[in-house]
Amino acid sequence: MKKTEYEELIERSVDLIKSNVEKTLPSFSFYTGIVLGSGLGELAEKVENAVSISFRDIPGLAVSTVEGHKGAFVIGRLYNKNVILMQGRVHFYEGYEMQLVVLPIRIMARLGIKHLLLTNSAGGIGEENVPGSFMVLTDHISSFVPSPLIGENYEKFGPRFPDMSEIYNHDIAEKIYNKGNESGLKVTKGVYLQTTGPQYETPTEIRFYKMIGADAIGMSTAVEAITARHAGVTVNGISCITNFAAGLSDTKLSHEEVKNAADRVSDDFKKLVRIYLEEVL
Repeated sequence: MKKTEYEELIERSVDLIKSNVEKTLPSFSFYTGIVLGSGLGELAEKVENAVSISFRDIPGLAVSTVEGHKGAFVIGRLYNKNVILMQGRVHFYEGYEMQLVVLPIRIMARLGIKHLLLTNSAGGIGEENVPGSFMVLTDHISSFVPSPLIGENYEKFGPRFPDMSEIYNHDIAEKIYNKGNESGLKVTKGVYLQTTGPQYETPTEIRFYKMIGADAIGMSTAVEAITARHAGVTVNGISCITNFAAGLSDTKLSHEEVKNAADRVSDDFKKLVRIYLEEVL
C-alpha cells in the first residue's frame, strides 16, 4: 500500500470514529487505549456509555478471523477513565500485511491516546510463569517477525530510526507488578517473544527462546508496541499465561485450551486492568 493511500486510510478511519463517538459522547477525549487479547474481550462489556464500532464498518480495516477476537473498537468510560478498547486484534498469521496488522494502533495514536495497554494470552517459559498467572512485560524480542516500520516512514508518527531502549514504561510496569501482587494476584515480570504463528512452537524452539531470554511467548503484541512507541505513546503490556509452552508439560497445545484458560481467569484480569486504570495511571 502506498504511503499516501495508507495515511488517507488512517485519517478516514479517525474521522469516522470521531463522528460516531460525537453522537453519544460529545467532546470525548481519547486518553487510554487497551488491546484485549484471546479470551479477554469480555472486559468490553464493562465500558459505560459504550460506543461500539465494528472493524467491518471501517472501510480498509482488516477483520479478525480468529475465535475469541470480535474485532471492534469500544469507546467510553471504564474504571473512571476514558478508554478506547480493541475488542480483539488481527494477526500477521491471518495473511494480512504488517501495515494492516498495526493499522488500529496507528488509528488510536492519531485519535490522541497517551497510554496503551497491550494484553495477550501467552505460553509460559520462565519457571514463575505458570497457567493462571500474569506477566508484566519489561521488554520483548521481535526478531522473528517483520518490523511494522519497514517501508516509507510516516513522519506524522515518528522518526525513521526510533529508539526502543524502553518500549514498556518501567515505572508503570513496576506499579502494576507491585499493586497486582498486593491485591492477591500472581503477577510476574519478564520478556515476551513474538513469533509469526499460527503453528505452536516446537520443544526445541522453546529451549532456544529460553536461552536468549524469553519468559513468555505468543503471536502478537511486540509489533503493536513498536508501532505505538514510534508514535510517542506510552506503552505497557500484560500477558495472561494460559499454558506452559511446548515441551514443558504433557498437554497438547490448542487454541481452545488457550481460550478456556483465559476465560477461567477473566475476573482476575479485569481486576488487574482496574488496578492499572484506577491506581496506576
